[in-house]
Amino acid sequence: MYVYLYIIALIWLEMTYTQTDKYASIRNKMVDSQIESRGVSDPYVLRAMRKVPRHLFVSPEYGEDAYGDYPLPISHGQTISQPYIVAYMTEIVNPSKHKKVLEIGTGSGYQAAVLAEIADSVFTIEIVDELAREASSTLNKLGYKNIYVRSGDGYNGWPEHAPFDIIIVTAAADQIPTPLIDQLADGGRLVIPVGKPGNVQELKLVTKKKGKVETERLIYVRFVPFKRKQDNL
Repeated sequence: MYVYLYIIALIWLEMTYTQTDKYASIRNKMVDSQIESRGVSDPYVLRAMRKVPRHLFVSPEYGEDAYGDYPLPISHGQTISQPYIVAYMTEIVNPSKHKKVLEIGTGSGYQAAVLAEIADSVFTIEIVDELAREASSTLNKLGYKNIYVRSGDGYNGWPEHAPFDIIIVTAAADQIPTPLIDQLADGGRLVIPVGKPGNVQELKLVTKKKGKVETERLIYVRFVPFKRKQDNL
């Protein structure tokens, strides 16, 4: 049954991706009313948010809600973040075409796609095997060649490709994982929600300058919990 539903979803992706005019207009309205009007101003971030087809990263039954100002459920009990939060987190890490990104929590692949429109390369880790496969398939179909998806525990990062100029964590942890700080390049920026599952969390920005680590509190958010492999045992 799962395979059948996934095939249907891929067919739906191919059909709806051709509806560029309709969804381009909706995306532009989303950026104007939800993102730019709330202070996100980086032109590269705004351009990426206008380009990436968010409706292809949600389940077909939520297609009409894809550009609403709220998160949406995806498979396996996970969510796709509110568009504003995606744009805010992308802007705060200051992406550019020469930077390498690590994302923890691929989900449906939407945040990775937004980052890939701006950065040189995106390495993204998803702990749910099925989600990693689905995201990889969607991103491949959309033609992204600079995104590398891995199934695994994101707590330890991706050391063989470290250091990273940018690290984005899209799940709430009780504390900032030390391996991620270690894999942050000098001059790099890491953004992560920190707090208890089910509660309001603080989005924190970690910067590293000449080996010195500084942490800044940003805004209050709600994210799904940061899962570890032992959580699934």
